[in-house]
Amino acid sequence: MDTPWDAAVQAVAVLEEPTRRRLYEYVVSRPEPVSRDDAASALGLPRTTAAFHLDKLTEEGLLDTCYERRTGRTGPGAGRPAKLYHRSDREIEITLPERQYAVAGHLLATAIQDAETTGLTPREAVNRRAHEYGEALGRTARDRGEGDVLVQVLEAHGFEPRPEEDGIALANCPFRRLAKDHPQLVCGMNLHLVAGLLTSLDAPLQAELAPTPGHCCVRITGRAPLTNPSDEPRPTDS
Repeated sequence: MDTPWDAAVQAVAVLEEPTRRRLYEYVVSRPEPVSRDDAASALGLPRTTAAFHLDKLTEEGLLDTCYERRTGRTGPGAGRPAKLYHRSDREIEITLPERQYAVAGHLLATAIQDAETTGLTPREAVNRRAHEYGEALGRTARDRGEGDVLVQVLEAHGFEPRPEEDGIALANCPFRRLAKDHPQLVCGMNLHLVAGLLTSLDAPLQAELAPTPGHCCVRITGRAPLTNPSDEPRPTDS
C-alpha cells in the first residue's frame, strides 16, 4: 500500500515531464479555470497533447476540474459544457530527510489559543497538545494496523526508528530546524508527542530526552511510561 509520502513523491514526479510542467504553470497562473483549447493555444501544443497532460495532472491531484458553458447560452442547443482546469486544494510537501513542520505549526498555534483561555502556561499547553496528538496517532494506527504498530507510526511520521536491545533510537527529528533554534520548547513537545503515542498503544516503554548528535532528542527505553503530559521535560546527559 502506498503511503502519503509515496503519493506526494509520485505527484511531484509527474512535473518532471517538461510539457506537463509548463501546462501546470500556465493553469495555476490564470485567474480563472482554463480549457484544453486555452492551454493548447497558449503553449502552442496539439489539443490532444494538452488534454493528455492536463488529465494526468488531474489524476495525480495537482489540478481539479469543473464544467461550464463558455458561450453564455443555456437550454437546448446550448452545447455541452466545457471541461475546465484549475489548481487543486491539495498541498504537497516533500522534505529529505522527512520533516513535519506543518504538525509543529498546528500544535504551537492551538497551544497558544489554549494558553489564552485555560490559564496554562504556553509550554504546558504545547506539551498537552503534543501528548494528545501522539495519543490520536496511536489510536488510529491501533485500530487499523498490523505488526509492530509503534515502529510503523514512528516511520510514517519521519522519526526513522532504529530498534535496539534496550529500546528504540530515533535517527531523525521531524522538527529539526525548529529544535535547533528552540531546543527546550520543541524537544519538550517532541517528548510528549512520543509519550502520548506510547500511552495510547499501552507500550511498556518510556520516552525520555537523550540528545545525541545526528538523532532526535527523544529516545524510547524499556522503563515505565511518562504519565503526566504537563511535566516539564528535563534533558538527560547524552
